[in-house]
Amino acid sequence: MVNGLWLSADGLIAQQYRQDVIANNLANVDTAGFKPDRVSFAERLNEASLTGATGATVASLSNSTGGLFGRPLHTDYTPGPLIPTKNTLDVAILEDGFFSVRTDDGLFYTRDGRLTTDKDGTIRHIASGGTVLNPQGQPLQIDVDSRDPLKVDTTGRMRQGNDIVGDLAITDFEDRRQLDKVGDNLFSGDRAVPLEARGHVKQGFIEGSGVNPTTTLVDMIASSRAYEMGASLISLQNETLGRAVNDVGRIG
Repeated sequence: MVNGLWLSADGLIAQQYRQDVIANNLANVDTAGFKPDRVSFAERLNEASLTGATGATVASLSNSTGGLFGRPLHTDYTPGPLIPTKNTLDVAILEDGFFSVRTDDGLFYTRDGRLTTDKDGTIRHIASGGTVLNPQGQPLQIDVDSRDPLKVDTTGRMRQGNDIVGDLAITDFEDRRQLDKVGDNLFSGDRAVPLEARGHVKQGFIEGSGVNPTTTLVDMIASSRAYEMGASLISLQNETLGRAVNDVGRIG
């Protein structure tokens, strides 16, 4: 019975963790280029199964588990929908790849193509304020005095009239599971092996969030109900345990 309390409490902790992840996804349903996290759990074996002491357990409890443990978060990198903005400094990557951005904290990567320029023409990532880089790792800069509109082709090459501003660095990775979220819609690639990206650039568009609000809300409701069920089981077991102590054990 006490073991049941522990298992139920373990379930509450798991569902609370799941709700925190889902809530963060929902909070970013309108964040350009956001990639949602997925949470999963695995069954923890009971002590008898772990030690091989199968003969030391009660037969009726031989199939009981040891609760749950959470697996590492999995980020879903499925491309989000393209959203037209008609802004010349908005760009989206079709298929694979990430833009390169340098902030005061180092080199990072993003799918968020909302860009702007500062007073000297340096192209910056709006969410983080970092500079957007070319394949050589140098900041991209436009001519603020030019009257020619900025054009970006599918390869990421930027032009003002006949002048080439530079190329957007588009990078992909051998194993995206090695990327780490660091905030401001950026990923750290310190642990990842870079690859040449196959994605193409589309000007005047941004990539929408990868969060599906409908299915995410359904997941939140399911998790909330599982949490309520676990809380009810704890209450029921606590009441049963109280009766066992105060009533069953009472001498007439």
